[in-house]
Amino acid sequence: MSVFLRIATMAMVAEITLGSFANVFIVLVNFTDCIKRRKISLADRILTALAIFRIGFLLVVLMNWCSTVFNPALLTIQIKFIICVAWAVINHFNTWLATILSILYLLKIGNFSNFLFLGLKRKIKSVIVVVLFGSLVISFPNLVMGTIYGKIQVDGHRGNLTGKPKLAYVVNHTLLMSFTLNNVIPFTTSMICLLLLIYSLCKHLQTMKLYRKGPQDPSTTAHIKALQAVISFLLLFSMFILSLIISGYSYMTSLDEPVHLICQVIGTLYPSSHSFILIWVNKRIKQTFLLMLRHLGCRLKGQNIPTT
Repeated sequence: MSVFLRIATMAMVAEITLGSFANVFIVLVNFTDCIKRRKISLADRILTALAIFRIGFLLVVLMNWCSTVFNPALLTIQIKFIICVAWAVINHFNTWLATILSILYLLKIGNFSNFLFLGLKRKIKSVIVVVLFGSLVISFPNLVMGTIYGKIQVDGHRGNLTGKPKLAYVVNHTLLMSFTLNNVIPFTTSMICLLLLIYSLCKHLQTMKLYRKGPQDPSTTAHIKALQAVISFLLLFSMFILSLIISGYSYMTSLDEPVHLICQVIGTLYPSSHSFILIWVNKRIKQTFLLMLRHLGCRLKGQNIPTT
C-alpha cells in the first residue's frame, strides 16, 4: 500500500473502533438500566436503536474498506450490490432516528404556548411513530431505484445491457434525486427543530431575567444540551453529505483515487464522533462513562506502582 493509503486506513480503523466502542457502550448502559428498572424511556429507546444501527453502519463500512483495500478480488459486483443495499437501508435509519431524536428534544424541552405545539407535546409517541413510518414511505422509492440500478450494474457487468444505456442513465439520475430528497427532508426537519429550540431558549432566558433568576436553571441546561446534540448532528451530517456529493453520490466506489479515500474517512466521522456527543449530553450515560474512565485510570496507575 502507498503511504497515503496506509494513513487513511489507520484513520478509518481508529474511527470505526472508537465509534463502535461509543455505540456499544450506549447500548450496554441502556440495556443494563432497563433490566434494573424494568422500564426504559422513549428517548433511551430511540438512542439505543440509533446506536445499534450505527454499529451496523460501521461494520458495513469496515467490510467494504477491508475487501477493497486488502482483497479486491473478493468484492465482486454482486457483493458490492449487497453492500450498497445494506448501506442504504442502515444509513436511512441512522439519519431518521437522529432526526427523530431532534424532534423529541424539541417537544420535551421546548416551551411554547401554541395549541398545535401543545397538542404534539401531549402525543409525543404518536408523533414519533408517524415520522418513522413516513420516513419509510419516503425511502421506499429510493430503495426500489437503488435495487433497479444495482440490477442494471450486474447486467452491464455480464454484458446483458446491450442497447439500454438510456435506461441506466435515467435510473441513475432518478436515484440521485431520490437520494437527495431522502437526505434534504431530515436535514431540514432537524434545522427547524434547532431554530425553534434557540427561540425557546431565548424566551426562557428573557423570562428568567424578568424574574431575576440565575441562568443556570434545569430548563436552561436542558436547552443547551439539546442544542449541542442537534448542532453537532447537523454539522457532522453536512460533512457526511458533502463527502458523498464530492465522491459522486456513490459511497461504495473504488478506492483507487485519493478523493474517495478522503471522502470515506471524513464521512465516517459522522456515525462515530456524534455518538460521543450523545453520551456527553446524556447525564446518566455520561456519569457511567466517566466512572468507567476513573476506574480504568485507577487500574492503570495501580499497575505502574512498583512492587517492593
